[in-house]
Order: sequence, then C-alpha cells, then structure tokens
Amino acid sequence: MLEDLDRRIIGALQADGRAPWRRIAEVLGEPERTVSRRGAMLLDSGAVVVAGWHTPGAASIVSVQSTPQTLKIAASALARRPDTTFTYTLTGPVDCVTEIRTAAGALPALLYDDLPGTPGLVGMSTLPVMKYFRTGFQWQPDLISAEQAAALREFQPPPQSPDAPTSSLSSDDRAIVRALATDGRMPYDKLGRTVGVSEATARRRLEALRRAGILTIRAVVEPQQLGLPVEAVLWIKAAPGDVDMIGESLLHHSSVRYAAAIMGEYQVIADVILASRQSLHEFVTRSPALSRARAVDTTLVITALKRSGVLAADLRATRASPD
Repeated sequence: MLEDLDRRIIGALQADGRAPWRRIAEVLGEPERTVSRRGAMLLDSGAVVVAGWHTPGAASIVSVQSTPQTLKIAASALARRPDTTFTYTLTGPVDCVTEIRTAAGALPALLYDDLPGTPGLVGMSTLPVMKYFRTGFQWQPDLISAEQAAALREFQPPPQSPDAPTSSLSSDDRAIVRALATDGRMPYDKLGRTVGVSEATARRRLEALRRAGILTIRAVVEPQQLGLPVEAVLWIKAAPGDVDMIGESLLHHSSVRYAAAIMGEYQVIADVILASRQSLHEFVTRSPALSRARAVDTTLVITALKRSGVLAADLRATRASPD
C-alpha cells in the first residue's frame, strides 16, 4: 500500500493529470522538491500511469461468456482493443465485461462480424449505455479534498457522453492524441517535437482538445494500491421512474467508480471499489442509493485487465481475487 503523501499526489494527478509538480506542492502544502521526487518515482515505477484518452462513438457494455480454458484469452483480446475502455473478469454467470465505443453505424458489423471472431468467446450480450452518471475518468476517491481538487483542475471538460459523435481532428491533433496516449504528462516542448509543431502550437492545440472534452488525461492506479482491494460490478434492476434517482444517488459515494443507465434486463450498472467484503455487503444492503432498487446482482471483479483505457500490464499491480 502506498504512503499518505503518495496517495495525495495520486489524488492530485487524478484531478489534473498534467498539473505541474509546483502547483501540486502548493495545493498539498508540501515541499516542491519532495513532491516532484515522489511523483516521478510513482510514474517511473508504474504505480500510477497518466495517459490521454480519445475514443468517441456510442458506448455499450458487452458481457461475455467463455469456457474456463478460454476466458483469459477472450478477456485479453478484448482488453487489447483500442475501442474498449475497461475490461474485467468476474464471478457469477458473466465471465467478462467490457465497455466498447463504436462509430456511428458500426454496431452491426461489430456484433455480427468483429466480436464473434474474438478468440475464446462462446457467447455475449450487448447492453447499450443510455446515460452516464459517472465514468472512471471522473472517479475521485477521497485522497484529497474537493477544494484541493478544484484548485488543481485547470480545465472543466463537458460531461462524458455515452454517444459522443466522432469529431473531425486535424493531422496535428491526431498526432497529439497518439503521443499522449502513452505519456499524458509529456512536456510541451517534447510534444511539439514529436508532432512536428512549435511548443506554443502544441500547448494551444492540447488545451483546446482538453477544454472541448475531446481528449481526457487521467491518472490510473490499481485501487488495491490505495487500500481498496475489493471491487464489484453491481447489476441493478429498477422501475423506469427510479433509474435516474438511483444513478444520481450513487454519485454521493466516492466508492462508486462508474455508474450508467443501460438497456436490457438491468437498468443500471455500477462499478464500486471498497476496503473489504464487509464494506461491500453494507453498501449493497444499507446504501440509500439502492433502497429503491428492485434487485441487485453483485459480481466480484477478479482481474482488471484494462481500466480507463490503460492496460493492466502498464500498471505495477494487477488485481488478485480478494480473500
């Protein structure tokens, strides 16, 4: 588990992945030299990854069935796709769940031609996302205060949309997106050289992409590094008139990493991260957010192969089944 200052630095990077160490040190009330040294160690070790993310299109939750022998193959293939946001293997009847973004008109080809060819896949169901209540990019665990997060956040992008239209990017913008996908904190001078533009142009174009919400820069960390080793996906049934109330109520809990309204048998899906199975039990049975739910099916996350667009292989610690 990380030390307190490391956790607060990660919280700062989640508020703004490109915040300078100087500004982070000021907000946290710590020496700049200490913050920059500890922050660089976190990044170099892979304990936290700061990466850019740009994948527009309609969002769908795809739940996958496979055989025990082929689950790892199927889940790994889904995680490696550039259009998936997260990929988890689960307990229960759903072996694997992933969120995938598809361009306009591409869903039929994805479902009939593309995904069925995934190695190891036996069956699948697709649950289109109708509304986001919170995405993994917006998750802010209680590592720093809300006031500190606001002081660090340079841009306030528009809310994430489950059906964001494919935007027309210039060649320079596409190059910026590609460069920051591997290093979200790349300095402006290096970014300019990589893209082939001036430092001032790189800064201006990146700020425009972030402000418009086209490019999201996010610090990604394995929750168990933060002392939160239990993760579960909740499948929630609700009356139509209760869906938004349940989704909005979930936002009062910092343990909720992701929540969305979906089509199909379940009306809301939520990804929750907690300190223990007892805490999970209390959340499911006592949380006011779920008091109006007709039913809640709980599945433990066994392995997170990808989260917030970052492969687990790029993070220092991957998830093992909590005991």
